Amino acid sequence: MTNALSRLLATHEWLMADGATGTNLFNMGLEAGEAPELWNSDRPDDIRALYRSAVDSGSDIFLTNSFGGNAGRLKLHGAQGRVHELNRLAAALGREVADAAGRPVVVAGSVGPTGEIMAPLGTLTHEIAVEMFHAQAEGLKAGGADVLWIETMSAPEEYRAAGEAAKLAGMAWCGTMSFDTAGRTMMGLTSAGLVDLVEKLPDPPLAFGANCGVGAADLLRSVLGFFAQGTERPVIAKANAGIPKYHDGAIHYNGTPALMADYAVLARDAGVRIIGGCCGTMPEHLRAMRQALETRPKGPRPTLETISAALGAFSSASDGTGDDAGAPKRERRRPR
Repeated sequence: MTNALSRLLATHEWLMADGATGTNLFNMGLEAGEAPELWNSDRPDDIRALYRSAVDSGSDIFLTNSFGGNAGRLKLHGAQGRVHELNRLAAALGREVADAAGRPVVVAGSVGPTGEIMAPLGTLTHEIAVEMFHAQAEGLKAGGADVLWIETMSAPEEYRAAGEAAKLAGMAWCGTMSFDTAGRTMMGLTSAGLVDLVEKLPDPPLAFGANCGVGAADLLRSVLGFFAQGTERPVIAKANAGIPKYHDGAIHYNGTPALMADYAVLARDAGVRIIGGCCGTMPEHLRAMRQALETRPKGPRPTLETISAALGAFSSASDGTGDDAGAPKRERRRPR
């Protein structure tokens, strides 16, 4: 399937994605508990500014403001009937910005979890999940998104349902999961498990990887886990800008632009093809990442020791796979 992202991947060693959506919107005035997707209709200029800040900072790909744009999440705000509209607007605003960039920029339609638990542990069936994701995908497609960007998943069943919805919509897709509990997703999947899942899908993603989670060091440990399985599919890394800390009534991330620049180079050297940031990643982080990627020479694939020395200790002693031979000693962080 030919699309803007596959064309860029064919001609570039690496691509830079964007940073945080939520953190940037909170800085623009988004209130806790408010649905960001409503800003697509209520404050479109702010959404354009969000997208433009990523492009101006060097991003080749940016995600639309549609992470929670499925019926399950929008129902919490009485907006479950606006799925198509809000997703179409999210992508259409992105299309405006990308088309004015003067260079190829990919509009990636963000699709986050439903917020419900899949059966048999919960009540969300595969069929209903596919229907919810498909409705969102069709809105993003109508607005001009180049690809679907399924992100921050923790359950393999939900990842699989979102991928099926992408196929129904006739769209190429990327899919990332969040590894945040001793190298596993919230539902227990390991980095090796994600590679196995992806390769067995009837319509696999164009690229896959990890986003969010704990910190940049932990995310890169999961990335090394992908490569240990011998995958040749393009890998995505979108790490948080450091570790979240709560003070003065808000969440702050301690990752400096310099740290995120180091992370970006380590990700590239590990073999990651799409490198970006997640929570806490601001334009200043992206600019530092872009400069480092363009100016620092490529090095060997980093070891766990190299990663922890550059980015800080891992949050747990285990990467979740049960094989920690040769891993450095790591400090445990106290629960937050």
